[in-house]
Amino acid sequence: MDTEILARIQFAFTIAFHYIYPPLSIGLGLLMVIFESFYIKTKKKQYHVLAKFWTKIFALTFGIGVVTGIVMEFEFGTNWAVYSRYVGDVFGSALAAEGIFAFALESGFLGILLFGWNRVKPWVHLVATIGVFLGSMFSAVWIVVANSWQQTPAGYHIVGKGLNARAEITDFWAMVFNPSSIDRLTHVWLGAFLAGAFLVLSVHAFYILKGRYVSISKKAFKIALVVATVFSLGQLLTGHKSAEGVSVNQPAKLAAMEGHFDESGPADMYLLGWVNKERQEVSGLKIPGGLSFLLHYDLEAPVKGLNAFPEDERPGQINAVFQFYHLMIIIGMALIALTLMAVFLWWRGSLFDKRWLLCLFVFAAILPQIANQVGWFAAEMGRQPWVVYGLLKTSDAFSQAVSDNQVLFSLVLFMVVYAFLFALFIYLLNKKIKHGPYNEEEDDDRPLTKEISEVITGN
Repeated sequence: MDTEILARIQFAFTIAFHYIYPPLSIGLGLLMVIFESFYIKTKKKQYHVLAKFWTKIFALTFGIGVVTGIVMEFEFGTNWAVYSRYVGDVFGSALAAEGIFAFALESGFLGILLFGWNRVKPWVHLVATIGVFLGSMFSAVWIVVANSWQQTPAGYHIVGKGLNARAEITDFWAMVFNPSSIDRLTHVWLGAFLAGAFLVLSVHAFYILKGRYVSISKKAFKIALVVATVFSLGQLLTGHKSAEGVSVNQPAKLAAMEGHFDESGPADMYLLGWVNKERQEVSGLKIPGGLSFLLHYDLEAPVKGLNAFPEDERPGQINAVFQFYHLMIIIGMALIALTLMAVFLWWRGSLFDKRWLLCLFVFAAILPQIANQVGWFAAEMGRQPWVVYGLLKTSDAFSQAVSDNQVLFSLVLFMVVYAFLFALFIYLLNKKIKHGPYNEEEDDDRPLTKEISEVITGN
């Protein structure tokens, strides 16, 4: 296996592992703000318990996310030196903005969030919670802006030639608001909200099934269900908007996502399928002219296919892009169906009587995570062979001085360390979930006792 492939595998592995945690932090941050706001408004202690409980889990995901994200910055310099030189001015600006607008905000309020429960007034603590939540969202802004610039470059010019060529920013705001940044950012945010909401739904569905913390879990479940329903439906809109943008700015990627080879003809939309790259055929369940209608509201409208591009400018792994893209869509539709079914049963007054539904929610926590991962895989693999679309190819971007053995050794080392970190995360998460929101192990369907209240208030 050559150095380029190993370097790509290494970066894909580290970023995929890292991306488990930031969406959870963003999604849990939103729920923490909601729980704490409910507590301040209603003065009901159970919302205070929920806010404290999920803050502990947020702290765990936040810490692991920071640790696993640092590695990628070093990989830019070691494995992707040409790429780092080329995009350094752009990425430097975006990451500097992340430090100013995101990390500063998070670090400024994180101490109050974690340790200020009994030291500051409730409204001050809520402000800190909102600050940390907004900081996590702003962090996503600048990371997505930097990545979106690679997909749809804007606000730059190229200086130098050959290996010394690099992109310089000529218009900072054109770089920030490049053609794909807003669509991709909203899609990422909603995916993060779903990851957090479904983790909350999973844990509290588990408690209800076990007959533990039933009253408090019903409250948490209903709040998280509203969040999950709203944002799962919202993903339909952001996904459609993003697909329209891809059709304009990266038509080869969209063609790979739907396995559309015809140079300029009506494009079908596949629900399931398998792409045969050599025969340029897709076998599966499709809606004839569906992609044409989705983009142009005309079943016969032509859509540019893969054959309209030189072979060395098409994604190499077309079937993989197709499968990842469709898996993301299938999961998205499943989340919509699951949440709407739960809302209907809630309206009928039988939401918590359906044990099979609660069991589905227990295991559904993994689905937004898978959708987030495969969505990124489809976006990044669909951009190939470009690392900066239309400007710099991936094959020209990696470090020539690094050997395949060096990359392989570091890849194996990362796998070992990350496996340990993941095991530690699961162990600590499981420990916190087993412990529960408070120390009492009795049925909390009855009124809160004096002892539970003391645990809640910290007195």
